[in-house]
Amino acid sequence: MLLPYGRPGAVRPQFGAEESSVEISHFSYGLVNPVMAYAVSFLGSLLGLICTARARSPLAAGHRQRWLLVAAIAIGGTGIWLSHFMAMLGFTVVGGNVHYDVSLTVASALTAVGVVWVGLLIVGTGATSPRRLLIGGLVAGLGVASMHHLGMAAMRIDGDLGYRPLLVLASVAIAVVATTGGLWFTIVVLRPLTITLAALLMGAAVCGMHYVGMAAVRVHPHDSVSKVGGVDPFSFLMPVVLTLGIVMIVVFYTVLTAPEADHRETRTVVNA
Repeated sequence: MLLPYGRPGAVRPQFGAEESSVEISHFSYGLVNPVMAYAVSFLGSLLGLICTARARSPLAAGHRQRWLLVAAIAIGGTGIWLSHFMAMLGFTVVGGNVHYDVSLTVASALTAVGVVWVGLLIVGTGATSPRRLLIGGLVAGLGVASMHHLGMAAMRIDGDLGYRPLLVLASVAIAVVATTGGLWFTIVVLRPLTITLAALLMGAAVCGMHYVGMAAVRVHPHDSVSKVGGVDPFSFLMPVVLTLGIVMIVVFYTVLTAPEADHRETRTVVNA
């Protein structure tokens, strides 16, 4: 992964660093961030699973890829990336500022949607098989882990980041297992109760991956104070919420109006 080390406030990842030389917190606002992160992860997963259930309907044969794309936006954009961003808002360095590079942050969001879409295409088109599920889970899981670390690479602080390798590997393993499980849910759950239960589990897995990955982080301040680049996360929050709010409204509308479209298609087939 290429990082813009030359920029002021850019962080240089160092593996093997065991302790931070400054105090950091992942829960600066108490339970607000983890609760919000879990809530949006659950909501995105729930909508995504509803979309994948629609994609498996015989009436949706001609629109399957469209449904899978909408599911990828719901799961990857909201269920994974927005959950990650909400949790990251609780990460602070005592006595310092944490800003974010906008381009890398946007790239991490697009990565989340893209890798989930690839995984859904692998398992959601063609004959279902354990081999396709494992391949899709591995590809999407590694992509989700990359999204997480790309999001952390977007941080701009007056210091260097260090990582505990074992916790990094643990977060990658959780990402692969959780994503594989999520893809399995997309091909087996159909009823509202099972979809809801699956979304609850997916939300827990996403948040678990994030906090295990963040537990690996250690911060080492620079010898001299330098100006931190990037933007303040709260000034970035409003456009993010507005954009994803519009996206989720579109997803809701798509899900709610789909039964009417299916009904019209059914009547067309019957009349023919």
